[in-house]
Amino acid sequence: MRELVVISGKGGTGKTSVAASLAVLSDRPVIADCDVDAADLHLVFQPVVRERSEFYSGHRAVIRRNICTGCGACRNVCRFDAVGMVDTAPGDSVYFIDSTACEGCGACVRFCPAGAIDFPERHCGQWMVSDTRVGPMVHGRLGTAAENSGRLVSLIRSEARRVANADDRRSIIIDGPPGIGCPVIASVTGATMVLVVTEPTLSGEHDLKRVMELTAHFQIPTWVAMNKWDINPEITLRVEREAAASGAKLAGRIRYDPGVTEAQMNGRAVVETDAPSAYDMAKIWDNLGFQA
Repeated sequence: MRELVVISGKGGTGKTSVAASLAVLSDRPVIADCDVDAADLHLVFQPVVRERSEFYSGHRAVIRRNICTGCGACRNVCRFDAVGMVDTAPGDSVYFIDSTACEGCGACVRFCPAGAIDFPERHCGQWMVSDTRVGPMVHGRLGTAAENSGRLVSLIRSEARRVANADDRRSIIIDGPPGIGCPVIASVTGATMVLVVTEPTLSGEHDLKRVMELTAHFQIPTWVAMNKWDINPEITLRVEREAAASGAKLAGRIRYDPGVTEAQMNGRAVVETDAPSAYDMAKIWDNLGFQA
């Protein structure tokens, strides 16, 4: 099983457009959208959901008002200011838990003398297995203010492997999240290779360095693709030299092309159109040798 993860140091570099095109060029892949905080690969592939599961992770406290004595012990021990209070009458207060502020530590549950606080699992979102014109797709979405995106990413990758084994598919194309945080670590750990999509800007240069430090730490073969390279050829050349000096391989360049936006608006991958940049992405795929 081979896994190619497409990531970027920051959002807006064209990562998803590249991942979608590589999925189209791949031979019978399983697609995984691990950018669960802002999933958008479905806009290109219009998946038809065949399995849907709820995602639970962590816990949250809930005060049962019919049992609560209003002693305030929960508020005293909470270090996240998640316990609120409303005065309902002189000398009578009602306590409640702000679910968006609750960190699920359980301190209030432990120290409530009346045993009035429940501690159910937290519902954080959904994950799905879908069919697309390219192949099976595993994707998910976190709920509003939900956390544990790294755990959801790990779940999506595990399910993608299961689907690949069940369908006798030998490659997984993963659209990873931007940045270097927990979701990114969960996306790249144990992957066959990583393709970092960057851009010729100062912020792109800075964020690429951080991403490459991450992939070097986990000893993952890393390739770099420069998107919109022709808007600043000078920075492009400098960033490519820095990337090569850090041990990355250069996958290629993608020109600035309004056809990318047009393809997205039509729900297509760039390589499914006659946009000039489609040639660039096809060349990157050949350079990667992912299925060679």
